[in-house]
Amino acid sequence: MSQETLEPQQWVENYADMMYRFTLVRVKDPEVAEELVQATFFAALKSQHSFAGRSSEKTWLFGILKHKTMDYFRSSKKNISIDLTAEESDRIHFDAAEHMVPKPVNWNMDPEKAAENKELAQILAKCMKGLPEKFHRVFVLKEMDGLSSDEICKEFNIKPTNLWVILHRARNQLKLCLESNWLNAK
Repeated sequence: MSQETLEPQQWVENYADMMYRFTLVRVKDPEVAEELVQATFFAALKSQHSFAGRSSEKTWLFGILKHKTMDYFRSSKKNISIDLTAEESDRIHFDAAEHMVPKPVNWNMDPEKAAENKELAQILAKCMKGLPEKFHRVFVLKEMDGLSSDEICKEFNIKPTNLWVILHRARNQLKLCLESNWLNAK
């Protein structure tokens, strides 16, 4: 793709909804998600001359959006503290042999089919929204945006062991939420 093939007049129609959903899962606030998508389009318009064509238009826009989302997290990180004291929602326990109690439920589902299941995606979004803010941000940055552990630790000024505790608790809470809202509803 070359610079001439960028079509700014089509960005909103082609990508706005997708970018909004992508952002909403990450920031949990509809107004902030909207603002970040708008800021992305504005930044893309201002910098369209620098588009080198090494990726698709969509990939380029999502790259800008990821940077805008990270900037949002950086500017608002002072509003969250990462306290690792045990929480009521930390209900998964391990026995002496370090096996999860209760054992995880076998979903008997093909992962590819699960990824395409819209109902499951809606329940996952609901479960993600229910995570405490500190867990949500760290989980999204690590598991969805693929930031390295070092980057996240530096960003939130935490130690790697704290990061793993946060991720462990976030996964456990998502597991419990999905099992109670998805498996019990089937």
